[in-house]
Amino acid sequence: MTYTGSCACGAVTLEISGKTLGTRQCWCRQCQQIAAGGPTNNAIFRAEDVRIDGELSTGEWPAASGNTLTFSFCPSCGAQIFAQSSARKHLVTVRIGVIDTPNDLRPEMAIWTEEAPAWAQIDPRLENYPRQPPPPQAKA
Repeated sequence: MTYTGSCACGAVTLEISGKTLGTRQCWCRQCQQIAAGGPTNNAIFRAEDVRIDGELSTGEWPAASGNTLTFSFCPSCGAQIFAQSSARKHLVTVRIGVIDTPNDLRPEMAIWTEEAPAWAQIDPRLENYPRQPPPPQAKA
């Protein structure tokens, strides 16, 4: 499967050649802050399968998991592109919103749900993890 995508202004583009290792909806406080109060919706890929073209800016914070999370975004429009955990540098967590046709990338689990606001609508059909889930595994 190949996915393509871009930021809102088109200055950053991406091409992903490889299967997703999982999809997650994250409700941690940091994700709520970058997603205007809701969760981020993310697809996890092997870093070697993701090619990014264009200039990126980065930021980082200590995540509740104890790892350092580095997030990359377009410096022109501010669109979030991807994040990486210090514990899993071999993986790239791509924001589903930057993928052109993400129709098959529906979140499979909701994570850090204990940090979700009381009004959050978390799909009860999703696997639910109050905190950090197990690491993603390659799909068959």
